[in-house]
Amino acid sequence: MSPLVEGFSSLLDPAVLLCIAVGAVLGMLVGAFPGVTATMAVALASGFTLAMDPLPGLAVLLTIYVSSNFGDRVPAILVNTPGTPASIATTFDGYAMAKQGRAGLALTASAFASAIGTFAGLLLLMVAAIPLSRLALQFGPAEMFALVVFGLTMMIGVSGGRIVKGLMAGALGLLLGTVGRDPITGDPRFTFGVLELSDGVPFIAAIIGLFGIAEVFDQILTHRADSGVTPITQFGKWFPSRSDWRTMIKPLAVGSGVGGVVGVVPATGGDIAGILAWDQARRASKHPEKFGRGSLEGLTAADTASNATLGGSTTTSLALGIPGDSVMAVMIGSMIVWGIQPGPSLFTNRPELVYSIAGIMITATLLALGLSLLRMRGVAKLLDLPRHFLWTVILIFCMVGTYAVNNSVFDVGVMLLFGLVGLFLRRFSVPAGPVVLGLLLGKLAESNLRRALEIGGVSNILTSPLAMAILTVSLLALLAPPLRAAWKRRRPAETAAPSP
Repeated sequence: MSPLVEGFSSLLDPAVLLCIAVGAVLGMLVGAFPGVTATMAVALASGFTLAMDPLPGLAVLLTIYVSSNFGDRVPAILVNTPGTPASIATTFDGYAMAKQGRAGLALTASAFASAIGTFAGLLLLMVAAIPLSRLALQFGPAEMFALVVFGLTMMIGVSGGRIVKGLMAGALGLLLGTVGRDPITGDPRFTFGVLELSDGVPFIAAIIGLFGIAEVFDQILTHRADSGVTPITQFGKWFPSRSDWRTMIKPLAVGSGVGGVVGVVPATGGDIAGILAWDQARRASKHPEKFGRGSLEGLTAADTASNATLGGSTTTSLALGIPGDSVMAVMIGSMIVWGIQPGPSLFTNRPELVYSIAGIMITATLLALGLSLLRMRGVAKLLDLPRHFLWTVILIFCMVGTYAVNNSVFDVGVMLLFGLVGLFLRRFSVPAGPVVLGLLLGKLAESNLRRALEIGGVSNILTSPLAMAILTVSLLALLAPPLRAAWKRRRPAETAAPSP
C-alpha cells in the first residue's frame, strides 16, 4: 500500500473522526473568545492528548489549530476585537462592514476566504514538503546548526521591533534548554539533584504556563468591566452575490500568494501575512479608498493570507523540524513526546503520517467551514459571558492537563512558575515565543554545533557554503529591523533640514 493511500485511509478510523469533530468545536470556541489564543489552546489540549495514540492526538491538536483560525474572525467582525493575533487585519474592514449592516456577509465571506487560503497553504504542503525534506537530508551537523540558528533568529527578528528583548528571551530559552542530560555525554547538568529535571525542563508544563496561565493572570490584572464596544446584532444578508464573488477573486489570489510565502518563513504567522496581504490588495485595488472603511476586498485578502500560512508553517515544521510558528512549536514538542521526530527523516521513516496530517487538516477545514456558515446570531450573546467563568475553567484545565502528562505534582509547580515568568515577560513587553523556541531547539543547536566542531573545528562551519549562507541570512534577519527603523528616522530629518 502506498504512503498516500495508507495515510488517507487511516482517517477512516472512527476514533480519528471523533477527535477531528471535537477539535473543530473546541477550535471554533477558542477563536470566538478574545484572548484565548490558538497556542494557548493547543498547549492546554496537548496535556490531555499525550495519553492518546499519536494520530488521534494529532487530530485534536491540528483541528484546533485550523478551526481556531475560523472562529477568531467572529469577535473581530462583531466586536472589533481579534479572537487571536491572526485576525488582527480582519478588524480593518470586518467591523466597518458590520456597522454598515453587512455583518452576515462579512462572516460568510471571511469563512470562504479562510477555507480557500487554508487549501492553498495545504497544496503548498503537499507539493513542497517532500523536495524540501530531500534537500535537508543532505545537511550535515554544520548545516543543521545554521538552520536551527536561522529559526531562532527569525523568531527574534519578528518580535515586533523588540530585538533586544527578543534576544534576551531567546537566551533565556537556550539557558533553560541546557537543563537535563548533556546531549553528547549524557552527564546531568543544572539539575541541582532534582530527579524530575533529568530529562530537562518539562516542555508541556512550561508552554502551558507561559501561554495559558500567564494569559489568565494578565487578563485578571488588566480586565475592565466595560469594554465600551457593543456586539453587532443586525447581520443583514449572509451569502455573497455574483458581483461579490467577482470582487473577491483578485484578493483571494493576492492573499493565497502572500500567505503561502510568509508561512514558509519560520516564526512568521497569520498576523504578519494578513497585514501584508491587506496592504498589497489595497495597492492592487481599483478602489483603494474603501480599504479600512468596510472593503470586502480588504477583508478577503487579509483572511485568505492569514489562513494560507498554516500550510507553509506545517511544511517548515515537518520538513526541517523548525517550528513555523508558536503553535507548531507546541505541536513539535508533543510529537517528540510521542516518539515522532519532525524533520527530513520523518518523510523516510513515516511518510504515511505526513499524508495523514494533510488529510486531517483538509477534513478540519471542511468541517470548520461548515460550522462557520451556520448563522451565528447566538455568538454575540456568547461574547457577553463574564470573563471570570472562562478564567476558572482555563485554570482548572491547565492544572489537570499538566498533571495528566506525567502524573506529577512537580510538573504542576513548574507550570505555575512559568506562568509567573510569562506574566513578568508580558509586563515588560518581552515576547514569550523566543523562550519556547530556545527551549525546544537549544539541545538540537548544541548537539549539532559540538558535532561540527569535533569533525573539523570552526573551519567545518566556515568552509560550508550552505551553512554560511544560512548564517548570513540569519544575521540579516536580526539587523534588518533596527536598520530599517534608523533609515525611517533619518529620512524625515533630511527632509526637514533647510536647503543651503
